[in-house]
Amino acid sequence: MSTVTAVAQPRGLVQVLRDYLSLLKLRIVLLLDATAVGVMIPAGHGHPRLVSVIAVLLGGTFAAGGAHAINCWFDRDIDAEMNRTRRRPLPDGRIPAGHALVLGIALNVLAFAVLWAGANLLAASLALAGTLIYVFVYTIWLKRSTPQNIVIGGSAGAIPPLVGWAAATGTIDLTALAMFAVVFFWTPPHFWALAQVIKADYARAHIPMLPVVAGERSAKRQSIVYAFLAAVVSVIPFFTGSAGVVYLAGALVLGVGLVGITVLDLEGRRWTKRVFTYSLAYMALLFVLFAASPFIP
Repeated sequence: MSTVTAVAQPRGLVQVLRDYLSLLKLRIVLLLDATAVGVMIPAGHGHPRLVSVIAVLLGGTFAAGGAHAINCWFDRDIDAEMNRTRRRPLPDGRIPAGHALVLGIALNVLAFAVLWAGANLLAASLALAGTLIYVFVYTIWLKRSTPQNIVIGGSAGAIPPLVGWAAATGTIDLTALAMFAVVFFWTPPHFWALAQVIKADYARAHIPMLPVVAGERSAKRQSIVYAFLAAVVSVIPFFTGSAGVVYLAGALVLGVGLVGITVLDLEGRRWTKRVFTYSLAYMALLFVLFAASPFIP
């Protein structure tokens, strides 16, 4: 009688590369890059320097992707506890943990160099600040200690518009701060909607997300406040002269939609996934509209 022993098949190069790329969370990076490049067009009065745009695209991708890789390195223990993340390369053992850390640091060094060379020191410094906030303030400090983690730490995701504006103009003004505030206030309702859907995962990993600690109704009530604030600050570019009436109308319609859908979500779970989906569309459409503002009334 023979015994057959299963032998693990070596992974191909494409599979290995796919695992390393997954550390960067490129789908999230794409949205961050869109908010950075989206502000460059009105900041550059319709004609930002091509070199600066390329630098923001590359540098922003390197900075955000590197920050995500460091996040994956630090959070590999809790990722192993959550159904949504336990098959990621680090908790699954497909990549040595130290590789993620080295990759993340190297990408951020490269991001700083690219942004400084192709744009300016202010843009490079802001991108680095975003990484430092995401890693040290959100990932290491707040995520595991307070239900307000995403409110404060989420400011890291709001920095790309500042990077784009600084790359195009060399300065930061009220319009840039307004677009920063839009992303900052948008983040809690967007992320808490996801946290409600996967609340059991966060509870299992002992992560104090607001829906876990305070309950879904509290998270929904606070989401309404932040959605309203995002809608309010989104119209500031019209009053600073950086966008016209079409942008104002579009921002108002999108903002009413964001507030409205979070209000509807207060009374039942069936709206929660719709809040998450609409919030993604809201962010994309608002920045596309702002990017087009130099070419429309």
